[in-house]
Amino acid sequence: MASEASFFSRLRQGLSKTRDQLAGRLDRLLPKGRQVDAALLEELEEALVTSDLGVKTAVELMTGLGAAVKREGLESAEDLKAYLRRAILEILQPVEKPLEVPRLDRPWVLLALGVNGTGKTTTIGKIALRLRQQGRSVLLAAADTFRAAAIQQLEIWGQRAGVEVIKHQEGADPSAVAFDAIKAAQSRGVEVVIIDTAGRLHTRVNLMEELKKVKRIVAREQPGAPDEVLLVLDATTGQNALAQAKTFHEAIGITGLCLTKLDGTAKGGIVIAISREFGIPIRLIGVGEQIEDLQTFRAEEFVRALI
Repeated sequence: MASEASFFSRLRQGLSKTRDQLAGRLDRLLPKGRQVDAALLEELEEALVTSDLGVKTAVELMTGLGAAVKREGLESAEDLKAYLRRAILEILQPVEKPLEVPRLDRPWVLLALGVNGTGKTTTIGKIALRLRQQGRSVLLAAADTFRAAAIQQLEIWGQRAGVEVIKHQEGADPSAVAFDAIKAAQSRGVEVVIIDTAGRLHTRVNLMEELKKVKRIVAREQPGAPDEVLLVLDATTGQNALAQAKTFHEAIGITGLCLTKLDGTAKGGIVIAISREFGIPIRLIGVGEQIEDLQTFRAEEFVRALI
């Protein structure tokens, strides 16, 4: 397993674009001798918004910062960065809740949601591989039946992780795949079932209605499940990820988030915006392609790597 220093190094490297946008801009806004005034605070607010913290979160942070400037006499770049680190940490700490898979006397079921292109299937594969490395038995369900590539991609991850993939033919009823996976896990004593679901609207049925049906079937066949409804979001889409979280959460009920591709964007502030907006636990973040780049979300390390 990678060391803590290695994890932080990967995180810091992955967040470099967002850090350059946010902390780098703060440094450029505060050359030696520049006074902290209204014009500077306005420019800083713009920097927060363009890092995709969102207008609401940026305004709240700046209101608090403006008050702190008067109250505490903040006057340097380090003073302002220290305040932002504390304020952002206060937003993120409540949602720092790792993905935990307890040992039950039944299969523990994870339902994975997310639109196509977010890295959902890859995330499922990495979670499965991590669990297998921990000695857990895992079964994958290819319930994204509307996209042949999704089934094939999940099979590749199944082979890599050494776990079986329950699948039907392309275009089959996703709920039937979920049903078969639950039954197979129950009969074989498998500890964990991870269900990959469709990520786009299909011509015959509304996506959210299809996902609700899958969730109902899982709950019917395995009381207490799904134990986790994990939404995978692509951080590079910025505010669009916020809209996706709202839509999925209202329709299905999300219990955890995974934000991917943080290494490919200067808008990693979306993590803060989503935390502030919904308070949904952030389980995992992705900062690269390797298995080690899917990391447990740790608020303090995230803030330290960001600012």
